[in-house]
Amino acid sequence: MNQYVSAKAVLKDGVKLGFNVVIMDDVRIGENCLIGSNVVIHEGSVIGDNVRIDDNTIIGKLPLSSPRSIFKVPTDLAPAMVGSFCQIGANVVIYAGCKIGERNLIADMATLRENVTIGTLNIIGRNVSIENFVTIGDRNKFETNSYITAYSTVEDYCFVAPCVATSNDNYMARDKERFTHFKGVTLKRGARIGVNATILPGKTIASDGVVAAAAVVSKDVPEATIVLGSPAKPFREVPELQLLKNNLDK
Repeated sequence: MNQYVSAKAVLKDGVKLGFNVVIMDDVRIGENCLIGSNVVIHEGSVIGDNVRIDDNTIIGKLPLSSPRSIFKVPTDLAPAMVGSFCQIGANVVIYAGCKIGERNLIADMATLRENVTIGTLNIIGRNVSIENFVTIGDRNKFETNSYITAYSTVEDYCFVAPCVATSNDNYMARDKERFTHFKGVTLKRGARIGVNATILPGKTIASDGVVAAAAVVSKDVPEATIVLGSPAKPFREVPELQLLKNNLDK
């Protein structure tokens, strides 16, 4: 079987490796992990127990930086960390400096950038992109092709539908003034965003707030309020039966 496993790596009992796996120096892999073919796990990465990593996935990748970029590659990134009982799909890229809690599902082709922290029991769907300096809590769901911009915060029990786009630069890469105004979005506990909605920089969706499909959010969304349209405006209150407090067992 064609593999490279560094002599400095530690693999605990029950680890199974596919073909063409590369495991670099000081990697630690917990018990009973299943590592698919063509997986690359970079130096120092830590994988918990009972983790499944599917084919062609990369863990602990170092970021790139264009000479034109205002953000330079950090030189002090911590190793990537993946908590126990996570399931990671095929062709996923998880960067160095990404810390993932336990029991998360990360579907095929998702990308998680550096300096990202993720709690427990989240679902990160197919081809989801989570940019750098993002904090995500517990029990959130990000559906296919959704995009979470840098410097964003997502609390707990949030729902992000397919093709949702978020942004952090009102100046669209022009005017030096933009450098002092970068700000991602904030989703408070139980916030929900409908399919193909767009959230503009710095906006907050309050607890139990709902953004309707295809809406463009240019102002903060009030608590337990549905907004719709472009620009989005309050439509009505969220029905009582849909409030998070009445759905925690769902």
